[in-house]
Amino acid sequence: MNRTAPRIVRTAALSACVVAAFAAASAQADPADDAIKARRGFFTLLGAEIGPLGAMAKGEAPYDADAAQRHAANLQALSGYRFGDLFVAGSSNDDKFGDTRALPAIWADPAGFAQKAEGLVAAIGALQPVAGEGRAALAGGVGALGKACGACHDDFRAKEF
Repeated sequence: MNRTAPRIVRTAALSACVVAAFAAASAQADPADDAIKARRGFFTLLGAEIGPLGAMAKGEAPYDADAAQRHAANLQALSGYRFGDLFVAGSSNDDKFGDTRALPAIWADPAGFAQKAEGLVAAIGALQPVAGEGRAALAGGVGALGKACGACHDDFRAKEF
């Protein structure tokens, strides 16, 4: 039995609880700060699912169809979140330098940002059915997902804090 996958799921669930606790505890805090905390938590969860898939796709970890399907299913669940709501006014790196990589271009070009987000959701949707179909199929899906991530990073994410 693969003990890593349940640990990752528990870690992801704990991370989600921590994000929710921060949001509840800081009801009177700055909404931009809350959004940044939640946004970072959300993207940490995405990374927790994408990382093992990428390692399997590259041959850096043994391919495990069941684990690949679980990670893809978790990504699919996360893609249902309206993560655009995490990008509130006043939460760019111009506003909160050192706290976020979110470029002001997100707010200057909301249609472009929405298009990149839709590309991410589509790539996750395309990965879901192929994740358990072997390393080659997984690699194709992960490659498309990486391109979708990179497309958004190129235009809307600062290289450094």
